[in-house]
Amino acid sequence: MPLKLQHDDQPTLNLTAMLDVMFLLLIFFVLNTKFLDDERQIDLQVPQIADQGKLAGAMQPKTVNVYRDGSITLDQATVTLPELTTRLAEARGKSKNVGVLIRGDGQGEFQQVAAVLNACKQAGIGELAVSVRLTSTRR
Repeated sequence: MPLKLQHDDQPTLNLTAMLDVMFLLLIFFVLNTKFLDDERQIDLQVPQIADQGKLAGAMQPKTVNVYRDGSITLDQATVTLPELTTRLAEARGKSKNVGVLIRGDGQGEFQQVAAVLNACKQAGIGELAVSVRLTSTRR
């Protein structure tokens, strides 16, 4: 069995890093207090308003469904192409940033979807989206 001829030194605790962090935090809080005092001394009275309730939320996009048989619904209400154009124009009159989501049947004729796109254009709708479903591609 080997004999120990040297005595191990006792471990010491080095506080240098902790003191550095404490001084940095102290400086940070002192400077923040100074800036808060400067802000309190500004002679400025902010305007006051009465609470009028919640703001209107962002408008949901209108949903247009084009079915296989050629029928069209706008937000689950059956419409014709002229009615679609009129209702979308009314919605755009209320809010300039109306969006339309068009969902067409994959087995239906594209002509009806093209007619719906044209109706949206005539109503002045600038934000259009066409809904599709991604298929898995396995090889």
